[in-house]
Order: sequence, then C-alpha cells, then structure tokens
Amino acid sequence: MDKLSSGKCVPCEGGVPPIEGERLTELKNQLDQEAPGWELSDPKHLQKTYKFADFKTALEFVNKIGEIAEQEGHHPNIEFGWGFVRVLLWTHAINGLSDNDFILAAKLE
Repeated sequence: MDKLSSGKCVPCEGGVPPIEGERLTELKNQLDQEAPGWELSDPKHLQKTYKFADFKTALEFVNKIGEIAEQEGHHPNIEFGWGFVRVLLWTHAINGLSDNDFILAAKLE
C-alpha cells in the first residue's frame, strides 16, 4: 500500500459518495501509522489539535498548513490561538471524507 503522504489530492466536484465502512477504517488505520493523533470526529470529519509553546509558533504552523493546502488544492478549516492549532478536514463537495482528506492529513505531519 502506498503511503498517504506520497499521494496527490485530486479535485473533487461531487458526484461520488463519501468514504464509508471498511474503506474508511482502512484509510484511518493507514493514517494512524503515518500521522498519529487524527480522530474521526464523526464519519464525515477528520480532526487533530496540535499543541505549541506560544502564539507565534502556532501561527507559523498555520502558514505552513496554508502552503501545503494550496499546493494540494485541498483546504482544511483551521482554528488557532495561543498554543494550539485545530485542523478539521472533509471534502465539502461530497459533505464527507474523500481520499484527499487522508492525503492532506498525512502531509501535514
């Protein structure tokens, strides 16, 4: 099985079902191996909270996420403040998870 972090996000314009069931479990297990700490907040969303020593370091990480997201053409929701960055991933076009979400999550590590 190829590493998720080696993948490339592919534009999704809808018309495909979100990942569910066995495939969801398989991708989550693979993500756990490459980038521990990501959680399925529900079957439609991946999330992770990163901790930092201060606001400046959290902001620098947000900017790095932004660069990766732009390169991949897949953009997460990001919340940050003093000492934390929370990333929420899902594919808006299908209102659920796609391979792109797992690929981007792995690349953020």
